Amino acid sequence: MSFDGALPALLDASPRVASSLDPGFKPLSLALLNYRRALAEAGGGLPVRIGLERENGLISVFETRLLPAGREDAATSVWVERLVKFLLWARGGWKIHWQGPRALGEHLRSLYSSQGRRAFDVKVMSRIYQKPFEVAVVEPLEFPEEREASSVLGGHWDGCRIGFDLGASDFKVAAVIDGNPVFSEEIPWHPGEQADPSYHYGRIQEGLKKAASRLPRVDAIGGSSAGVYIDNQVRIASLFRGVPEDVFEKKVRPMFLEMRREWGVPFEVINDGEVTALVGTLTLGRTAMLGVAMGSSQAAGFVNRSGSIPGWLDELAFVPIDINPAAPPDEWSGDAGVGALYFSQQAVAKLAPAAGFSFPADVGLPDRLLEIQRQAEAGHPKARAIFETIGIYLGYAIPYYSLFYDFGDLLVLGRVLSAAGGDLIVAKAAEVLRTEFPDLAERIAVHLLDEKSRRVGQAVAAASLPQLAPQQGPKP
Repeated sequence: MSFDGALPALLDASPRVASSLDPGFKPLSLALLNYRRALAEAGGGLPVRIGLERENGLISVFETRLLPAGREDAATSVWVERLVKFLLWARGGWKIHWQGPRALGEHLRSLYSSQGRRAFDVKVMSRIYQKPFEVAVVEPLEFPEEREASSVLGGHWDGCRIGFDLGASDFKVAAVIDGNPVFSEEIPWHPGEQADPSYHYGRIQEGLKKAASRLPRVDAIGGSSAGVYIDNQVRIASLFRGVPEDVFEKKVRPMFLEMRREWGVPFEVINDGEVTALVGTLTLGRTAMLGVAMGSSQAAGFVNRSGSIPGWLDELAFVPIDINPAAPPDEWSGDAGVGALYFSQQAVAKLAPAAGFSFPADVGLPDRLLEIQRQAEAGHPKARAIFETIGIYLGYAIPYYSLFYDFGDLLVLGRVLSAAGGDLIVAKAAEVLRTEFPDLAERIAVHLLDEKSRRVGQAVAAASLPQLAPQQGPKP
């Protein structure tokens, strides 16, 4: 966390729907409610604007209010740091524009420096956007105007298509003809352990060729993958964590561009969270859709009310939802209370010891998840409590997500949702909303698809990403 010692009392709120497996859980959504009550008592507080600048001069602007200086300063400092951290990973950006109390802006500048506590974020954002990261403390007249972009995502089903979805423990491929899946398969692999990207390239190509063998021809290929992808280039992804940085730049970044050249057809790859949102829109026929994928990590994507995606980063695996200073840190970012440890296989492994499960060190997360899912399916109360706890996390995260995303439907997908676990997660999340946030319970619906769609739905939806050129059409 960005603060030392105890959590400021104003932000310390315990959930009414609690789990014995994680009694220390302190939802940020409840901390925000407390802070807003204090703002109301203080007459509304001071206006603040935060701008996040990303590629091509695009800027997202978020406006909020803070308590006056001298009134709950410690709580304000913590709240601002967590807010900016959420915005940075939800929207993306290489530059933060801060218009508010200068002392808080300078505090953010010290945190987001190469030597600060958010050095990981600085390094990653610089790598994603290919610019040095900076925090600018600006006056009202210097604050930039919002500039957003949007694009329509997928939904192209004409012709013979291949879709794939890359995860950390397996990847899925699907063959689709005119919108009808004719083949799908889950292929185990171990990408994070590999230093040579030829392993990744070769295994993905094997899967694509297997799907191609079920088609009379290949007109287009679409892919979904954990990580950040801009213009079909890999900017950062845990799948390639074992690859040295210099090799990454030469071999991994252009990997899918090379595959496109090899196949000679429209070829598009995006973040798996965006494809989750696409699955929701295509399946349910609705917009204002937030998609959350719970696999080896957490992925997310958003389709707005006009049916477009705004091009935000949506890396909710790194955004905080638990404000408990003693929450476990994410092994990659070093930050505590972030989504990866609450909505993924890692969350199941984190909760397993408290539920009485232990595994040898050589048993990987996918196998631990599978065993706990078997136990939950058989009615084991502690195994079921693990998935109910993840549902509690989700129920309290939804109100916080709604502060940043205008959505009416939330679709959850991924391996963690398989079998009985998915129903337990969704049911408990709904209970939290009814109990703590009844207004939101009326406005937001949580959806879970059929079992096969939970596992391979992203691969099928990804096949619809590329649009065939008008003169191209399906090949004869």
